[in-house]
Amino acid sequence: MKKMIGALRVLLALLVAAPLALPAQEIDPNHLPPSLDPKRTANGLAQTPPMGWNSWNKFACNVTEKTIRATADAIASNGMKEAGYQYVVIDDCWHGARDADGFITQDKDRFPSGIKALADYVHSKGLKFGIYSDAGKLTCGGRPGSQGHEYQDAIQYARWGVDYLKYDWCSTGTRNAEEAYALMADALRATGRDIVFSLCEWGQNKPWLWASKIGNLWRTTGDIWDSFDKQDKAHSWANNMLRIVDLNEPLWPFAGPGHWNDPDMLEVGNGGMSNAEYRSHFSLWAMMAAPLIAGNDVANMDAETRAILLNHDVIGVDQDPLGVQGRRVWKDGDQEAWVKPLSGGRRAVLFFNRGAKAAPTQVAWEALGYPPALKAQVRDLWAHRPLAASAGRLGATVQPHDVVMLLVTPLG
Repeated sequence: MKKMIGALRVLLALLVAAPLALPAQEIDPNHLPPSLDPKRTANGLAQTPPMGWNSWNKFACNVTEKTIRATADAIASNGMKEAGYQYVVIDDCWHGARDADGFITQDKDRFPSGIKALADYVHSKGLKFGIYSDAGKLTCGGRPGSQGHEYQDAIQYARWGVDYLKYDWCSTGTRNAEEAYALMADALRATGRDIVFSLCEWGQNKPWLWASKIGNLWRTTGDIWDSFDKQDKAHSWANNMLRIVDLNEPLWPFAGPGHWNDPDMLEVGNGGMSNAEYRSHFSLWAMMAAPLIAGNDVANMDAETRAILLNHDVIGVDQDPLGVQGRRVWKDGDQEAWVKPLSGGRRAVLFFNRGAKAAPTQVAWEALGYPPALKAQVRDLWAHRPLAASAGRLGATVQPHDVVMLLVTPLG
C-alpha cells in the first residue's frame, strides 16, 4: 500500500509540475495562460485588509512550534482575536528538506509535531494559519524555495490546512515577477482551498500595476525594521518607517477590496521607536488600508503596546468595508493632514507631526471632500472623546512624532 501511495504521489507531482519549469521567455504572448488573462478576476478573499501576526519581525529564523502555539494562545485570549486579528503566519526557516517525491517537509527539530498538527492547533483556537515560501530556488533564509515545485507546494499547503501564503522574492535570478506570482496563484487556486496570497516582491516590478488579478496584497517597498540600538532609534523612525510611508502613500488609487498595497508588517512593540512613534505607525497603516500584521511578542507585550494594537476605533478605520486607501491632502513642513473616506459618508482624518516640537494643525472641510457649511460629530480615536469642530474647518495640536486621529460623521 505504501508503495502504491508513493507511486500515486509521484504521478500527481509529474502531472501538475511538469509545465512549471518553462522560463518566462517561453510564454507565447498570443496564447497567455489563464493566470495572465487580463479578464481574470481576483479570488474573492481579503475583502478587508488581512489582520494577524507574523513571526519574522520579532523572531526571524529563531521560530519554533512552541513559539507559534504560544502566540496562538495569546491572540485567542488577550483580546486580539476579538479585535480582528486572525492569521498566525510562520515566516522563513520552518522548512526541512524535500522528500523523495519532491514535496516540502518541515524542520523536524523546530517543528517535531509537524505543520499539519500545528495548523490544527491554530484552527482549534478559532484562528487561521499562514505559512511562507519564495518564488526562487531558495528562500531569503537559505531554505528550499518553491521554484519548480509550485503545484506540489500548493498541494502540501492545502493538505496541511494553510489559509495564507506569504511568497517572497529571493534567489529568483531572471524570473519574470508577474509570471512567477501568477504561477503560484494558479497552483493555490487549483487546490480548491481558500488561501490568501501575499506577494512579497518588495515593489521592484511595480506589482500594483498587475497583481490585483493574481493575489490579495503586494509589498510596495523594501523591508521594514525596528532598530534595537538606542543610539540608532532615529533610523527606525525617519530612515525606515517614514520612508515607507512616503513610498506607499501615492499608490492609493490601486488599493481596494481584495487587493491591497502592503507597506510591510507592523513593528509596534519591538523596542526601536517611542510609543508616540508606534501610535503614528499604527495610525498611518490604518489610514492607508494596509494589512495589520503584528510582528511583536504578543504573548509578552506591555500595556502600551496592547493599547495601540487593540484600539478598536483605529482598527475600524483600517477595516472599513468601503476599502478606500487614505492619502495626504495637506502638508506644510513637518505638519500633514490625511483623509480616508469611509462607509456612510464618514471620513477618518489624521493630523500627523513629523517634527520635534508640538504644533497646531488644521484643515478646511473642503480639503476633506465636504461642503463648507457641514455640521458633523467629531471623535478623537486615541483620546476616546468627542472633539469640537470650528466653523468650516477641523484642527488640533499634535505632539512631536505623534498623531491626532479623528472620525468625522456628518449630521443629517
